[in-house]
Parts: sequence; structure tokens; C-alpha cells
Amino acid sequence: MSLRHLFTFVVAATALASCIGNDGKVANNKPNPETQQAFTDSANFTTIEWIDSVKNFGKMLEGPNLDIVFRFKNTGNKPLIISDVRPGCGCTVAEKPTKPIMPGNEGEIKARFESQGRVGVNNKNITVMANTKPLQSFELKFSVEVEKKG
Repeated sequence: MSLRHLFTFVVAATALASCIGNDGKVANNKPNPETQQAFTDSANFTTIEWIDSVKNFGKMLEGPNLDIVFRFKNTGNKPLIISDVRPGCGCTVAEKPTKPIMPGNEGEIKARFESQGRVGVNNKNITVMANTKPLQSFELKFSVEVEKKG
């Protein structure tokens, strides 16, 4: 399989997976024209600088949720569009900015880790897709050791 075919397959699989909601049904979310153009026309690509992409939270007791914020800056000259954020497992929920981040401005990826039932060392990741050059995904990582409550 050529690299081009592999890329096409990955893009198609990602697009299909992003249409499936938590209930297992296919969602009807069509990308808006601005977002679609930002990812198809390389003239709309920009650059990103991660202010913090790796976090270690040390130890916490089992039970409460852990709120996490990863910060980034649009270092390019076009609006930065975060198209997708995908946690590596179901114990983490992440949300992306709803509006483009203008050149020179900062933004955040917010996440919440549910510690209940996660005793031990947890190394988690979140994959982020954006209209950057080169077009690539970014891995945000965090770790926390959950200790058994009481």
C-alpha cells in the first residue's frame, strides 16, 4: 500500500469514526465550509506552538475528577482550527475550542480524567487534529497515580 493510499484510508476512517456518537449511532454533523477549506487548501495552513503538551499530576486519591488544561499558541498567519480532539480511552473526556484561534492568540484544550476505578499509574493521551503545516496530529500526554481511597 502506498503512502498516499494509507493517508487516504486514515482520513476516511477518521471521518467515519467522528460521525459515530456515544450511543453508537451515526451523527449528522457536516463540517462547515470554513473548516473544510482550512483542511483542503494548504494556503490556509498555519503553525502551532504547544505551551504545555505533557503534564504529570503526581498522586491523587481515587474518586474525584481531574480537570486538565493544555495551552497552545497560533504562531502562524492564518486562523488555527482545531478540528478534533480524541482521548485515548473512555476515562478521559476532552473538548476543543469552538472558534478559530487567530494568529498570535492562545487557546486551550480542556480535558477531564475520571479517577474512579483507575487505581495505579495512569499514562493517558489525547490526539489533536488541526490545520497546521505540515498537516499532522499532535499527542497531548498526562500522567497521574491514583491511590485507593481509604
